[in-house]
This record gives sequence, C-alpha cells and structure tokens, in this order.
Amino acid sequence: MPHIIWRPNAREEARQIIDYISDRNLAAAAQLAELTEYVADRLADPPYVNRAGRVPDTREAIITPNYMLVYRVGTEVIEILAIKHTRQQYP
Repeated sequence: MPHIIWRPNAREEARQIIDYISDRNLAAAAQLAELTEYVADRLADPPYVNRAGRVPDTREAIITPNYMLVYRVGTEVIEILAIKHTRQQYP
C-alpha cells in the first residue's frame, strides 16, 4: 500500500486555511484540521475511491462541503498536492 506525503505547498495552504478560520472560530478550525488529517490518512485505502480531479492524473477527496484535498496516486506514494475551497477557481 502506498504511503502518503504532503507537498510543502499543500501543508502551507492547509496551515493558512486553519489559521484564517481560527481567527474567527477556534472550534471550527480544530474540527477542520482533524477532518483534514482523517481524510488524508485514508487516501491509500483505496486510493481511487474519490472522484477524478479537474487536473489530469489527480483525484479530489472531499473534506467538508467547503474543502477538498487534491492528490496524485503513484505506485509507492500518494502525494497531497493542495487543499482547496470548493468555490475557489481551480485549476
């Protein structure tokens, strides 16, 4: 089973989102951080269960109705590429 790695820019995006939310609602920020890790930890089992991404060779896992993880599946690793707001213009 492939292991999961976060690209540095994806970790930074997650941190910025959590920081932004925590300035307004600390409990909501903690819940989003927990859900993000929960979803990320389960990407490898099975990796193709989530929808195909808008960018070729990617997948999108819904964290909440407002946030998703964008990732790429490799033979030995799953790379988390980004965390995006679902209303964000992407790609």
